[in-house]
Amino acid sequence: MRPKIAAVVTEYRINSHADVIVTKFLEGCDMPDGGRWEPQGDIVSLYTDQVPANDMSREMAKKHNVPLFDTIHGALTLGTETLAVDGVLLIGEHGNYPYNEKGQHLYPRRRFFEETVKTFQFCGRVVPVFNDKHLSYSWENAKWMYETARQMHIPFMAGSSLPVTWRKPPLELPLDCALEDALAVGYGDVEAYGFHALETLQCMIERRRGGESGVKAVQCLMGDEVWQAGDAGRWSWKLLQAALATDPKSQAGDVRANVKEPVAFMMEHGDGLQSCVLMLNGQTSEFLFACKLKGQILATDFWLQDGRPFAHFARLNDAIQKMFLTGKPTYPVERTLLTTGVLAFLMESKFQGGKRLETPELAVKYRVEG
Repeated sequence: MRPKIAAVVTEYRINSHADVIVTKFLEGCDMPDGGRWEPQGDIVSLYTDQVPANDMSREMAKKHNVPLFDTIHGALTLGTETLAVDGVLLIGEHGNYPYNEKGQHLYPRRRFFEETVKTFQFCGRVVPVFNDKHLSYSWENAKWMYETARQMHIPFMAGSSLPVTWRKPPLELPLDCALEDALAVGYGDVEAYGFHALETLQCMIERRRGGESGVKAVQCLMGDEVWQAGDAGRWSWKLLQAALATDPKSQAGDVRANVKEPVAFMMEHGDGLQSCVLMLNGQTSEFLFACKLKGQILATDFWLQDGRPFAHFARLNDAIQKMFLTGKPTYPVERTLLTTGVLAFLMESKFQGGKRLETPELAVKYRVEG
């Protein structure tokens, strides 16, 4: 049977996350290799938190005969007193929501999840839930969401398309590898795209020997402090060069000259691994990864399709619908719990002028399989 899916979104407009995810569940997606991704489940209800002037939710709902609801409870029950769906998509990205003093976008992801949980409790049954991108701007919110899902035995996944997109050249680190050093490169807004860069890093380094051991300290460096940290050996110039070499559109010339406002995310893991994310606007518009493994440097470009149909989201949809079909998460939500917490504390470090922060809260340990 095809799973019935409720879509709960902040706003649904062209090229929003609601569009690039929900529209594919409604209409499928042509793939860059000439193939096609087809959904194996059906969107049966839609809740939109906001309706902007360029909204497309009403048109799409009418086109595909999907009922619109003005509450999350209604979308999950189809206006009845029982849970009427087999899976829930929570897409709390885009929309007119405020920022706090730290530059964090206050999307209502916890509220979406909390109202979903209340409906589960009311109906006495749970179904799988996917949360787009990081769990929350707040570590406390993220931890509550994670622990609530565990206590209620809710199959729970989260994250972005980066871990499942194409890698050029193909690169999958072997499980329990002896990882010596790791670095990711990103671009864009420090919080919104910084999360993508952190997931680029985390989906690779979690495969190291012993699995992920958590992060015990973070620091956000800015400006010349980024280059000084590289010169001091806190991150590797050789890994940066290897990562940039995988990007055919990387800006020529000196990185220091190309990037006017560099940002570095420095992480110290529980097992002693030091990892880094460099946000390099002006140098690249790709998400890249490089590492040192057994003395050898390996690198790849996490390739995203530039423009519609943004087919990398079809690969994310594929992972989501596998959970809806099987009732089991396709990959561990702990990855997103950890990157959510790391990002929240990095934004605090940035707010405090680059202070190193000890993060015993982030002792998130997990292992991946396969």
